[in-house]
Amino acid sequence: MSRRPVITGELERTVERLFLNPDATDVSVGRATGVCRSTVGRWRKRRERKMDPAVLEAEREHAELLVLRRRVKVLEEEREILAKAAAFIDRETGRAR
Repeated sequence: MSRRPVITGELERTVERLFLNPDATDVSVGRATGVCRSTVGRWRKRRERKMDPAVLEAEREHAELLVLRRRVKVLEEEREILAKAAAFIDRETGRAR
């Protein structure tokens, strides 16, 4: 039984470099690097997706959406705290709103 190669960032970059050759296939690159064909195929597809402008824009929008959702959550918590504080102050001072 052959030993599986340790997959490092360097190995993945080597695979990506080999794919710059237009004649490269998943099988040929896998044989050259000792990486399973299916793994090489996944890396190739991921590289192709990364280079697609629509995918890049979608990733940027998704990241922005996550940031905005976190901000909304913080603002909602702050609003809740302020409402409770206002209610407490009203009770303590005897004012009614």
